[in-house]
Amino acid sequence: MTEGPYPTPVPPDPGQWGDLWVRVASGAAMAAVGVFGIILGGVWFQMLAVFVTAVMVWELWMMIRPDAPTPGMLMAAMVASVLSGQFTTEGGLFLAMFFIVPAIGAAALKHERLTFFGFALGIQIAGWGLVMFRSDYGFTWLLWLVLVVIVTDIFGYFAGRTFGGPKFWPKISPKKTWSGTTAGWVGAGLVGLGFMTFTNAGPSIVVISMALSFASQMGDIAESALKRRMKVKDSSTLIPGHGGLFDRFDALLGASIFMLFTALVLDVPGVAF
Repeated sequence: MTEGPYPTPVPPDPGQWGDLWVRVASGAAMAAVGVFGIILGGVWFQMLAVFVTAVMVWELWMMIRPDAPTPGMLMAAMVASVLSGQFTTEGGLFLAMFFIVPAIGAAALKHERLTFFGFALGIQIAGWGLVMFRSDYGFTWLLWLVLVVIVTDIFGYFAGRTFGGPKFWPKISPKKTWSGTTAGWVGAGLVGLGFMTFTNAGPSIVVISMALSFASQMGDIAESALKRRMKVKDSSTLIPGHGGLFDRFDALLGASIFMLFTALVLDVPGVAF
């Protein structure tokens, strides 16, 4: 059989906004589940945080050892078990539990041991931090943290796609631009301004919001560096348009660790934490 005289049609280029609607739909679904969990709080939010944290550690393992899925599932199960215990354990054992999965996982690997150890430890601490933030400071302030991360991402996405310009860190994240990064800070500052208006937070909340925005962007950058090191595009394919949970919540991890440091170490006046 011979081919006809006409060339095979080439699918149209989706352009710079080609993934927008898939991202919006997936993002809306995740936001709905997340907000519902935040509203419920208590054990419901704990279970959500434990599930997401465990999946991210599984994705971390699979980026390093995609040929060994079974140990990855065991790591996830151990994370769920260990992290659940963090909400009832205190003292030295409480701190030691954070190191169980990173240490066992690192020992089971032949390469990238420090990579797994550091990221697994950070993921667990961040997941625990979000639950503690909800428990200690209430719905309003966890909502503030999540909104800063979401608005940073939205402002950064649209500004970066619209204005383009110089790259923020081209060797690690080629798509991120200074225009998108700066727009994220502006959006976070607006969130802080809104919370200053409608809550008892002082003017410092605006600056803290922008610093939190930068921390969330660094969480994103850290995961981008990990994916580039592992030579993978996404942490997994669980979420259409977003890759894996690690791809979606990397910024929230950075924000959570930053706020743990801020709340535990620094005395920030004018912020009702």
